[in-house]
Amino acid sequence: MKKSTIILLVLLLSFTIISAQQSTVKTAFLEKWENSKNYLIEIAEAMPEEFYDFKPTERQMSFKEQLLHIKGNMEWLSTSYFTEIKYEKEKPNLGLSKAETIIELEKGFDSVIQIIEKTPDEDLIETVDFFAGTKSKLQILNLMQDHVTHHRGQLIVYLNLNEINPPKYIGW
Repeated sequence: MKKSTIILLVLLLSFTIISAQQSTVKTAFLEKWENSKNYLIEIAEAMPEEFYDFKPTERQMSFKEQLLHIKGNMEWLSTSYFTEIKYEKEKPNLGLSKAETIIELEKGFDSVIQIIEKTPDEDLIETVDFFAGTKSKLQILNLMQDHVTHHRGQLIVYLNLNEINPPKYIGW
């Protein structure tokens, strides 16, 4: 076999392996999760601190409560279903400043990233007992992202109600 043919085959094999590694369910989730984090942080930064207690109606959560609720949910799901650590729900600290709230939110996203990076790909097909019935860990990942998206949409409405232009959407 010619040297150029061998080099071409090695390059092709290397590209195939690298492409396969970048297109797993876990790597796709982690890429989307990082973008979701960046978008939500931009939304949190867009709201002036004096509006962090804003809520459209009395029965709804304030802007800050929404952010802390998102963080609490991601902590619950990632800890309970991807670690051996017993999750202990804490009451959110509503006395946090805007900057402190954003730091807490970033920590929540980063914690999920660290946990999921350590989770073997094959564990995602494992099922867990969930209050809504048996679910795979992959379904739990999807639920985490859906939950962030749901509440982020509400936060965009909060911005619009205060005549603040939301940041440009960050997708994949």
